[in-house]
Amino acid sequence: MKTLRLTAAQALIEFLANQYIERDGVEHGFIGGCFGIFGHGNVGGIGEALFERPDLLTYYQARNEQAMVHTAAGYARMHNRLGALACTTSIGPGATNMVTGAALATVNRLPVLLLPGDVFASRRPDPVLQQLEVPWQGDVSVNDCFRPVSRYFDRISRPEQIVDAAMQAMRVLSNQAETGAVTLAFPQDVQAEAFECPSEFLERRVWAVTRPVPEDGALREAAARIRASNRPLIVAGGGVIYSEATESLRRFVEATGIPVGETQAGKGSLPYDHPSALGAMGVTGTFAANRVAAEADLVIGFGTRWSDFTTASKTAFKDPDVRFVNVNVADFDAAKHGGLRLVGDARATLDRLAELLHGSSVEDSYREQAARLNTEWNAEVERLYRHGHGPLPAPSEVIGAVHSDSTGSARSTATAETGRSASTRTSCRPHSCPSISPRTQSRSVRG
Repeated sequence: MKTLRLTAAQALIEFLANQYIERDGVEHGFIGGCFGIFGHGNVGGIGEALFERPDLLTYYQARNEQAMVHTAAGYARMHNRLGALACTTSIGPGATNMVTGAALATVNRLPVLLLPGDVFASRRPDPVLQQLEVPWQGDVSVNDCFRPVSRYFDRISRPEQIVDAAMQAMRVLSNQAETGAVTLAFPQDVQAEAFECPSEFLERRVWAVTRPVPEDGALREAAARIRASNRPLIVAGGGVIYSEATESLRRFVEATGIPVGETQAGKGSLPYDHPSALGAMGVTGTFAANRVAAEADLVIGFGTRWSDFTTASKTAFKDPDVRFVNVNVADFDAAKHGGLRLVGDARATLDRLAELLHGSSVEDSYREQAARLNTEWNAEVERLYRHGHGPLPAPSEVIGAVHSDSTGSARSTATAETGRSASTRTSCRPHSCPSISPRTQSRSVRG
């Protein structure tokens, strides 16, 4: 086996630079760069590795640890979870400042890689500055705070361990069902310790993101339930956006006439002015979406984790006989509300259901009701935009002014006060959007 003598930090940086992701024949670099605030715990290891090889992984300066994790989560969301950023910090407060950002990323299923510095693995300088001393356990540090808010956590106590830990990190980060914050606690002496790194570890590696389709029997059962329902409702979550299923959803809705409400993460699943788009669901939702939800006899969730905001703490769906069909890549989410589980990719599932439901549609009166409610809600929003509050403008008037003055892809409809759905979301593709990393240019690997 060929090896190179590298420090653990050097090996990790080179490994991350050679990780690629592929979906639908489009391949691009997965780790778009590294945010970092350097100090006691990471400056002599990861800091030095980034400094000496800027061609491998671009470093982006940050001013606040929590903010850089939130920014990394936003980056992942705008890349439809097909790209991620690393974040490195010093030990102590530098590390714990990232905990809130880690929790947000994990809750919202967004991939971020956290590389907090840690106390000396050798324990020769013990205790060090800002070390958490636990009288009954010697291997605890402040980085243990990351355990409950990470989808994967590991502490690297030997340089050789970085090989397996990094592979596990990429497995979770690239997995659409399991993704979230991944934390590799990296003791400062281990970062700078050299070892014989296997050359294979540093080679180019492509992680494929597939589009699994639910079991055929479950799909046919779902289609039968949709046909038998009188007042079906689709709730579009973030999974619709991340799987790039917006066009499939539009075709499905126009064929079947089923109206669509959306979650916070699913905003823009349909353009706000589409006749079947009812806007946001639940406590931050529109009266259009919530009126239809109250009478729905079948609710079809695409890529939603059914948070309390979406369900109004399980009070939004008032029909005592309402049933759920849940489409999600995560089995955990697909099983919620006792629904029929369709574990699979949102776009692939929509396309298959469209085939099974060919020629089936809701009653014209139900389709017309959704369109009418959509129009009524848009009129209400316009009224709030021109509320005439005086002498100072109402918040809705400020939002309306911003909306009116915005153009092109920057134009969106704010939702905090009005609950109105965002206009067509500009989906930032790795191959087309301005990126903070030159490594996110895509190339086709299949014709």
